[in-house]
Amino acid sequence: MTVTNLTTNLMASRLDPAAAFYDRTVPANSPWSELLEQGQALRIVDLEGQQAVDTLFYSARDHGERYSSQDTVAAQGSPYITTGSRLLSNEGNVLATVIADTVGNHDTSAGACSVESNTVRFGHHTRYMHACRENFVLETARWGMTKRDIVPNINFFMNVPIRPNGDLAILDGLEGRGNYVEVRAEMDILCVISNCPQVNNPCNGFNPTPVRVLIWDAATVAAVAATPGD
Repeated sequence: MTVTNLTTNLMASRLDPAAAFYDRTVPANSPWSELLEQGQALRIVDLEGQQAVDTLFYSARDHGERYSSQDTVAAQGSPYITTGSRLLSNEGNVLATVIADTVGNHDTSAGACSVESNTVRFGHHTRYMHACRENFVLETARWGMTKRDIVPNINFFMNVPIRPNGDLAILDGLEGRGNYVEVRAEMDILCVISNCPQVNNPCNGFNPTPVRVLIWDAATVAAVAATPGD
């Protein structure tokens, strides 16, 4: 299968997990959210490999300003997210920048699964199954939002090659126990995650698993960035 516009810019992080002030495991199938102040860094770790992590970003001060996959793709000229990608809002501002990535080619085109899409794609017997859109609705409600605030998201670690005719193909999740992606907040933002519960296609290897999230304070991130690397 031909894949177009690959974006792979792998870079390991120099941030020490022991220095993170926040360290949590997000259970399989579950949502998560947290506020990040400008300059702080968030790492999402695929603990067991092949786990898609649907992710949205909002301005912490105005949830009407939120991640725009269209603006992000247009600005960088590639449909994939990796180190150096600037995650743009619907107002053209940079919400966050990807500063480390051990996988590459994170999808931002396929969107989130829902009970409706599951039913259409896999049959009425799947309608009862929990999905990412429902995770997003539940988690954003904690911050005063509704289903109208759910927009096209990033699918970290999800393997979505683009066929020559423009069709998206959802294949086996990207291998690699312990792979991670790391973003730095460029303004105060809210990050919302759905640790994808999909079992009807191979994006999670048909086996949803936990992920780990870590956050470092802005001073630590700046100090590491200012220190020459090896």
